[in-house]
Amino acid sequence: MTEKYTIKDIAKLAGVSKGTVDRVLHKRGKVSKIALDKVTKILNEIDYKPNLIARNLKNNKRYLFYILMPDPDIDPYWAPCLEGIKNANEEYAPFNVFITSLFFNPESTASFLEVSSQVISQSPDAVLLPPLFYKESLEMIAKFHEKGILVATFNNAIKSKFIKYFVGQDLIQSGKVAAKLLESILKKGDIAIIHLNEVYKNAVHMQEKEKGFRAFFDTKNNTAFNITTCKIKQPYLVQSLTTLLKENPTINGIFVTTSKAYQVAEVIHKLKLDIAIVGYDLLENNLKHLEKGTVDFLIHQNQKMQVYLGITYLLENLLFSKEISDTKLLPIDIINSENAKYYLP
Repeated sequence: MTEKYTIKDIAKLAGVSKGTVDRVLHKRGKVSKIALDKVTKILNEIDYKPNLIARNLKNNKRYLFYILMPDPDIDPYWAPCLEGIKNANEEYAPFNVFITSLFFNPESTASFLEVSSQVISQSPDAVLLPPLFYKESLEMIAKFHEKGILVATFNNAIKSKFIKYFVGQDLIQSGKVAAKLLESILKKGDIAIIHLNEVYKNAVHMQEKEKGFRAFFDTKNNTAFNITTCKIKQPYLVQSLTTLLKENPTINGIFVTTSKAYQVAEVIHKLKLDIAIVGYDLLENNLKHLEKGTVDFLIHQNQKMQVYLGITYLLENLLFSKEISDTKLLPIDIINSENAKYYLP
């Protein structure tokens, strides 16, 4: 077992006073360079690690942590996040951390702004959110910062000097993976990139995926494929997609940039067309079409792990002053009918 060293032990080894060691460990007060070098040398030799947990338990401060995210009842893509939040809550409850989830309508910027204002009124210590709406997210992140609230983001990244860090996937690379999959299936043909149910110009995650998808073919100078982009919103999906496919009968591949691949697959199935589909996420309806073969591949974004790491990294920094990198990128998992069951709870 590793030997436990007290401040008294370290002071004796370094040949300095206990007060000097205390000032070095807690980075407070003045310490001469000679004394600092002596203490640092001993700390390195014994591989000293402060008992941050015990130190924090002596601190009775209550930490308020808010998760601001789309309502899972409206968009089931976000449902796995609830389990990640639950796990983090159980893990950090002993440290006087209180984690609260507030939901907004993913189809309404007004809802996002309203719920964000509610969070600010509670003066939390930290907030984690997916910046679903680009312009509005930047606005609220700046307001959080003004109030001294730590902010981290997950799922999709936006650039702001006020964000502590981001957890998610490289969405440009994700788009390239989708392109590679369709290239492997089709070899040549016409591909439609379909964006569903969001305002494209304000949805960075869709833009990044399309950018990566197109970059894959541009980099390879692959002229065997023609690529078009379609933006479709409910309640016009069936009509719009049917019209698109009838007017473009050479389309043999579709890349759906959101978790709604099943909505496209249902139309393709009814029209009895042979079109390869690559989409995102392990929603129940997506998995049904994956099993039937109407969806060829799904890219797993691991929402549960994104939100869990988003919470834990921010709390490690808040509670224990642990340094964290500004970006944590998760693997891009490719799911097919043969391996899907291994990714399910």
